Amino acid sequence: MFTGLVECTGRIASMTPIAEGARYTLEIPFAAELSLGDSVAVNGCCLTVDAIDNNRVSFDLLTQTMRVTSLGTLHEGNIVNLERAMKNSDRLGGHFVMGHVDACGEIVAVEPVGQDHKITVRIPEAYTRYCIDKGSIAIDGISLTIASIRGSILEFWITPHTFARTNLCKAQPGTVVDIEVDMLAKYMEKLFAARTEA
Repeated sequence: MFTGLVECTGRIASMTPIAEGARYTLEIPFAAELSLGDSVAVNGCCLTVDAIDNNRVSFDLLTQTMRVTSLGTLHEGNIVNLERAMKNSDRLGGHFVMGHVDACGEIVAVEPVGQDHKITVRIPEAYTRYCIDKGSIAIDGISLTIASIRGSILEFWITPHTFARTNLCKAQPGTVVDIEVDMLAKYMEKLFAARTEA
């Protein structure tokens, strides 16, 4: 479980194809605080630590993970968002994020507006039913508040703090991003569907 409050960014040091997937090695600032088996959200995708070598941490990705997330589109040297799994004692400053990416979206526009930035993202239409005005969604693992919805186009206002400390500072039109909609909305949908069928 994560909060969508990105701790820092890391860099992809290497990507090695392996049977049924790939092995990604990342340079991670908090590598010394990790243990084998720990969960780390990488661009919002929950991955398990498989090896640690100084500041380099390796993760094994399944073919399915590479297919349904943006991780399969990345290259060596790319910057990724990082967040460790939350502790029971942590404050929940963002929203509940599982690290289970629903689909990929695409950056449509990045516009500086004063000291802030307005970022526009297109998501698959099937997931717009989970989105509400001022609701939460995770974009590349970042907990963001939806400022407006126009069909499958979502707009977000990004503060200088978030822009400077996440991979959004590198975002450009066409950039593929990971989307995780609000898990509470999905549970509510399932519960109401069950009542209707009963």
